[in-house]
Amino acid sequence: MNKNQRKPVALITGASSGIGLALTRKLLSENWEIIAMNRSDFPKDDSSLQEAVKSGRLRVYKTTDLADFKSLKATLEAVKDKEDRIDILFNNAGGSFPALVYSSQGREKHYELMTVVPYIILMELKGLVQNGKLRTVINTSSSALKFTKSLTIDILEHPPTFRKLLGPYAASKLALSLWTEAIASELAEDDIKIYSIDPGGNNTLRKGKKSGLPPLVKMLMKLFFSPPAHGANKLYEGALGEHRHPTGAFLLKGQPANLKFKDQAHPVLERVKTIYENEYVQHHQ
Repeated sequence: MNKNQRKPVALITGASSGIGLALTRKLLSENWEIIAMNRSDFPKDDSSLQEAVKSGRLRVYKTTDLADFKSLKATLEAVKDKEDRIDILFNNAGGSFPALVYSSQGREKHYELMTVVPYIILMELKGLVQNGKLRTVINTSSSALKFTKSLTIDILEHPPTFRKLLGPYAASKLALSLWTEAIASELAEDDIKIYSIDPGGNNTLRKGKKSGLPPLVKMLMKLFFSPPAHGANKLYEGALGEHRHPTGAFLLKGQPANLKFKDQAHPVLERVKTIYENEYVQHHQ
C-alpha cells in the first residue's frame, strides 16, 4: 500500500468485549485502523491487539461510563481533537441490566446508553464521518425489539415495569432503530448512509459479570448461540456487503425488516435531538 492510499478507519464503541472485540479483530486483520471507545481494557494476553495498540493502528479512548454525559463529552472531545476522519461509525456499545437502573441524567439506563448516546455520538462525530470515504453509520440493534408491547417517550425514559431483556432493553433497541429510520433522509443530504442491524444470537456472556438476561436465555446462549464473530460478521456485511438496501433500514438476517410503532419514529428522533441540544451541548460546554 503506497503512502497515498489511506487505510480505512472505523470507530467502534464497546470494542473491548463481545461483538465489538470480534469486529475489531476482523477489521484489523483486513488492514483497517480502529478508534475504540471502551470502558474496559483490551485483553492483555492478546499479542496482536497489543501490537496494534503500540503501532497506533488501534487507538483506545477510555470512558468511565458512556451513559454519563460528562464522561462521554470528555471522550468525544479527545476523539475530535486527535482524529481526522471516520469511514464507518459502529455504535455498538450496549448491555442488559439485571434491574431498573437510571443514568446520572435521570433516565432509564438502557434507553440512555442504547438510544440517546448513539445519537449524540453521531452528531458529535458527523464531521469526521463526512471526512471519510465510506460515510456509513451502523447502529447495533436487536431482534428483541419485536417483543415490545407498547412504546412512548414516557415508557422509554421511566418504565412503569421491568422485565429482563424483553422490557427496557428491547424497547430501547426499537427506539434506536426507529430514529435510525427517521434520520436517514436528513443524513442522505450529507451523503451519509445509516442502518440498524440485528447481529443475531451471540454468546456474549462474560465470567463474573452480572447480566440482565433471564436464566433460560442464559442457558440457551451457552448451549446454542454462536460466538461473537457471528454478530461481527453481520455488522460487517451490513456496512460493507454488496447489498443495495435503502438507507435507514433495519436489517434482520441481512434483509430489511419492518418495525413496530412507526408512529413513534419522529417523536423519538425529536426527543433524542432535544436531549442532545438542551442537555449535552448546553450543559457540557
